[in-house]
Amino acid sequence: MASTARKYELEPAGDAYLLDIRARLKNYFANTAGVRDSWRAKNSYYHSLITEFFRSRVPPDGELAEVGCSTGNLLAALPCCSRAGIDFCAPALEIARRKYPGIEFIEDDIEALKTERRFDCVICTDTLSSVGDVWRAARNLRRLCRPEATLVLTHTNYLWEPLLRLGETFGLKARQPLQHWLTLNDIGNLMELSGFSVRERGSFALVPVKIPLLSALANKLLARLPVLRHLCLVEYIVARPSPEPQFNDDAVVSVIVPTRDEAGHIKPLLGRLPRMGRQTEVVFVDGDSSDGTYELLEEALKTPPDGFSYSLIKQGGRLGKADAMRKGFAAATGDYFLILDSDLSVAPEDLPKFYLAMAEGRADFVNGSRLNYPLQDQAMRYLNNIANHAFGYIFSWLLERQLRDTLCGTKTLSRENYRRISEGRAYFGDFDPFGDFDLLFGAARLGLNIREMPVRYRSRAYGDTKISRFSHGWLLLKMCVVAARKLKFSSKPAK
Repeated sequence: MASTARKYELEPAGDAYLLDIRARLKNYFANTAGVRDSWRAKNSYYHSLITEFFRSRVPPDGELAEVGCSTGNLLAALPCCSRAGIDFCAPALEIARRKYPGIEFIEDDIEALKTERRFDCVICTDTLSSVGDVWRAARNLRRLCRPEATLVLTHTNYLWEPLLRLGETFGLKARQPLQHWLTLNDIGNLMELSGFSVRERGSFALVPVKIPLLSALANKLLARLPVLRHLCLVEYIVARPSPEPQFNDDAVVSVIVPTRDEAGHIKPLLGRLPRMGRQTEVVFVDGDSSDGTYELLEEALKTPPDGFSYSLIKQGGRLGKADAMRKGFAAATGDYFLILDSDLSVAPEDLPKFYLAMAEGRADFVNGSRLNYPLQDQAMRYLNNIANHAFGYIFSWLLERQLRDTLCGTKTLSRENYRRISEGRAYFGDFDPFGDFDLLFGAARLGLNIREMPVRYRSRAYGDTKISRFSHGWLLLKMCVVAARKLKFSSKPAK
C-alpha cells in the first residue's frame, strides 16, 4: 500500500471489543497447538485434497509464504524451493520448527503485520474466516506480495455450517473459536477493496471424507457440474496485486451523525472518532432529543481537537433518519461524506476503512455490511436479522449486483456523487424512512461502483432502537416494489 495510507492501518487500540476477540483467538490457538496434528490425522483425506489443490496452483520457483501455517504440514508438502510460514501462535511454530528445520517460520500477526518481507506467492487456508478484522488482514496480505505475486486462498463454504457444527459436537473435527462464514462474493469484494484483482474463483471437495469409489467420482467429476459445484466444501480465489493507488490524503472528510436521545453515547463517540484527511468535519443533526443529547453536544463541541471541526444542527422535530442525513449533507463542506450512527453499534474506528476505499479509488460508494461477522449478543433482533438478509437478496436481484446488507447505517460517497443522487431522487419516490434505499437505488441507477465493507455490529450500551420492525419494514417493502416496477418491468430506460 502507498505509505501515506499506512497510518490508517494501525491497530485500533480504542476498539476494546475487537481487541478482546483477538486476545481470545490467540489464547485458544496457543492452548490447542499440541493437538492440531492429531486433528489433521483424523481428517487426512480432506487435508490431502487441500494439499493437491495448492500443488496445482503454487509455482515451484520463487519465494512462497503461508499465512496461518500452524504446525507447517501444508507448507512442507508443497514443492516450492523457498518457503516461509507465518503465524501468531508461538507454540505451533515451535512444533513446526522441530518437524521441518529446513523451512523458515516467522512469528507475526496478519492483523498487525510487522515483517517487511515480500513474496512471489502467498497462500492461506481459511485464515480470513477466523480473524478479528478481515479488512485489516486482507490489506496486510497485499503488503506481503511483490508486484507480480499470486495470492491463493481457500475458505469454507457457508452452506456447510450446519454439518460442520454437528461434526464439532460429535468430536469429528476441531472446534473453530470463530468462523465468519464469508461467501465467495464476500471474499472477492474484500480482495478488490484491499488492492487485489481477482483472476480465478471456484470450489472443490464435494465429498471431503474417504468413501471408496464415491469420493473419487464426486470430487473429480460431480464437483465440476453447474449446480453441484456450489455445494462443495471448499471455495477458493486466486488473485494478483492491483497497481498501487494514487492516494492523496488532502481531502476534507465530513462525518454525518444523526442523533436522537443518545446522551449516553456522546462522550465515548467524541473520544473515539478518528481523524481522516486534512480535516475531519463532524456534523451532528439532532432530532428533538428529550434526554439532554443536544445540550451535551452543544457543550462538548465548543472545543474541537486539532484537525477536527464540529457543527450541530437542530433537525426541527422527530422527522426520521433520512431527513436528518439530508440536512447533514446540506450543511457538510467535505469532499467525502461518511454516515455514522450515534449508537456506537458500528465502531467509529471503522471509518478510515471507508475513507481509504474512496480515496484510493477502490469504490464510488461504500456500503457497510454487518452480516459478515457473528453478531454480538442482543445486537440485532431475530426478525430484524431475517429482514436484513431478505432485503439483501431482493436488492441483489433488483440491482443485478451482490449486496448483502442494505440497511447498515454506515455508508460513504463523494460530495459530487451525492449531488447527482439527490437530483434524481424523484425517480424512485421519497418515502424511505432511513435513507439507505434512497442512496443505494440512486448509486446503482448512476452506475457507481458499489463495494461492501465488513463491519462488526455491536449491541447498544444506552437507549432503545428507533426502528419499528413492522411499519418501517412495510415502507421498505413498498420501496422495493416501486424499484422493481421501474428497474425490472418498465419499458422505458432509466434516465
